Amino acid sequence: MKDYKPSPLARVTVESTEDTPILVFVRHFRHPVEAVWSAITKPEQLNEWAPFTADRDLAAPGEATLTMIDGDLREEMKGTVTVVEPPTRLEYTWGTDVLRWHLEATDDGTRMTLRHTVRSREWLSKVAAGWHICLDVAQALLDGHPIGPIRGREALEYGWTELDEAYQAALAQTA
Repeated sequence: MKDYKPSPLARVTVESTEDTPILVFVRHFRHPVEAVWSAITKPEQLNEWAPFTADRDLAAPGEATLTMIDGDLREEMKGTVTVVEPPTRLEYTWGTDVLRWHLEATDDGTRMTLRHTVRSREWLSKVAAGWHICLDVAQALLDGHPIGPIRGREALEYGWTELDEAYQAALAQTA
């Protein structure tokens, strides 16, 4: 087992287009914007915390392959980086999902706002729980104490179910 316990819940809300829910996940990092930018764009850093690996640096527009990893299973998903405004804005597709990252400098680090467009409302808390664990792992990486990625079914061993339930309750209050 890795030395990991989930941090307190992040701030979450839901935005919606006509038929598509968008999870808005806000998290604080105690690191400068440039460090967080590298963590969300550089393949070698993404490999250490994200639910996928990237075949290239995401800090340039264009096609990319994002490979989901769950134990020994690998699923390549097409992505397209559509917006790059270093070091504050990054947008790309991940299969049918759209991820929009916004980084803002604060007095003591960076406020990250992730808008993740998902296929249906029942995925919102699940996606929030997954990002929660991944971004905790990213925080450890940025702190200089990498613990390695926690992906797929492995997340069940690290509090994913409890986070899913807690985010269901949190999102119900924002509806």
